Amino acid sequence: MSSDIGGMIRPELQLLPQVSDRMTFLYLEHCKLNREDSAIVVRDEKGSVLVPAAAFSVLLLGPGTEITHRAMELIGDTGVTIIWVGEQGVRYYAGGRPLTHRAALLQKQAEMVSNQRSHLDVVRTMYEMRFPGEDVSSLTMQQLRGREGVRVRNAYHTASEKTGVPWDGRDYDPEHFQDGTPINQALTAGNVCLYGLAHAVIFALGCSPGLGFVHVGHENSFVYDIADLYKAELIIPLAFQVAAENPPELPAVMRRKTRDAMTDCHILERMVKDIRLLLRVEEPKIPDDGKLYLWDRYRQQLQAGHSYATKGDEDIE
Repeated sequence: MSSDIGGMIRPELQLLPQVSDRMTFLYLEHCKLNREDSAIVVRDEKGSVLVPAAAFSVLLLGPGTEITHRAMELIGDTGVTIIWVGEQGVRYYAGGRPLTHRAALLQKQAEMVSNQRSHLDVVRTMYEMRFPGEDVSSLTMQQLRGREGVRVRNAYHTASEKTGVPWDGRDYDPEHFQDGTPINQALTAGNVCLYGLAHAVIFALGCSPGLGFVHVGHENSFVYDIADLYKAELIIPLAFQVAAENPPELPAVMRRKTRDAMTDCHILERMVKDIRLLLRVEEPKIPDDGKLYLWDRYRQQLQAGHSYATKGDEDIE
């Protein structure tokens, strides 16, 4: 059987564009994806367009999308991450594989979350992002949580005074969502959208959603950590605005407004940058060669598939 039966020889990983050279995230909805040679063809009622599969790193498939097996074959060959999401990424449903063969971010995340000092450093950095210009380096975890509580409480009261929407505290029962007040329904709908986007970004970068720093013990702890960086800036004021308008379909209106606000504020791009900042990992300079390595205490990694036996090792049981 010919090796190029699909119309394209599988490329070597070294030939693929580096992540920094790609268009990064591409979101599509209400269309059908197929394959033509080395490109993805996207069709809808307005026509079709060819998109080189190696030109982007993450493909977000929104509502109304259909994708063929041949398109998935090309996406897999070119190392693209594919994620099924809600409208404009406001839900995370499922994902294919991270956009990298390397585990640098995941290893760094596990290393930092497991060391008490580095764990606290990440938490402090998270709070520094929320308190620009303030020095929190000497504060304990208890003091940091207290400061954060005051900040969020002030954000609620400020938005309440500005919009005239009464605020009696956060009250959310997932089993009885419709029984909540308009402001609590709006906050819940907005937070869920933010969680969905954070989950998609974390997955695309190859990190673990469960290895959190402020939040721990839940499969989405890191998702909540990242989402919390933007709640006071984005979700709280927007939720009070929507609650003040009190539209008939309030949760749906809040979801759409959150979607648009996240796009306008470039939250997706900021999440990628902030996660790398928190984990102290820059854009990888080592080519993503897909090779397997062996851990070494002094040289960090050795190439697998080689014998490192020395004279006398055969006598060691």
